[in-house]
Amino acid sequence: MAVDTRHPLLRAQNNRGSDYIQTPPWAIHPLLPYLNPNWLIWEPAEGKGNLTSELHIKGWRALGTDIHSGSDFLRWQPTQWDCIVTNPPYSKKDAFLKRCYDLGKPFALLLPLTALGSKKRQALYREHDIQLLMLGERVHFDTGSGKQQVWFESAWFTWGLNLPTQIVFGQRG
Repeated sequence: MAVDTRHPLLRAQNNRGSDYIQTPPWAIHPLLPYLNPNWLIWEPAEGKGNLTSELHIKGWRALGTDIHSGSDFLRWQPTQWDCIVTNPPYSKKDAFLKRCYDLGKPFALLLPLTALGSKKRQALYREHDIQLLMLGERVHFDTGSGKQQVWFESAWFTWGLNLPTQIVFGQRG
């Protein structure tokens, strides 16, 4: 019998649906110009750590946590951090979005453009505002079974980063 050597999050994916997708490191690049280099970035849905690792490589201080490492973003926070940057589990995107607004610090959530919909999210956007950073191409997330073609566009849904306009059209690079 073959041993499955994939990361535990990817092995668990088949039992937990599509929440265990890993973001390619390049997806953080369009966001970097809008992050303060003095901030400690908190990545609360770290998974394999692609975004945290890329932030470190690019010179940012970053703290990565994940529910599988014993920290539940919806109930816990580190003692020190300045901004949240994460690709949240899509089944919990409403709870993550509300929690981010409640915490009151800058954030960037990588979400499908369909996250503009729903009465609940639109009420949050109306109350608090939201800015979008488009990525310039589709993100092909790692699901553990190889790269997957996705049918949806993603964007960084941001608050408190002071993008120059409500929608910024970024590009990979």
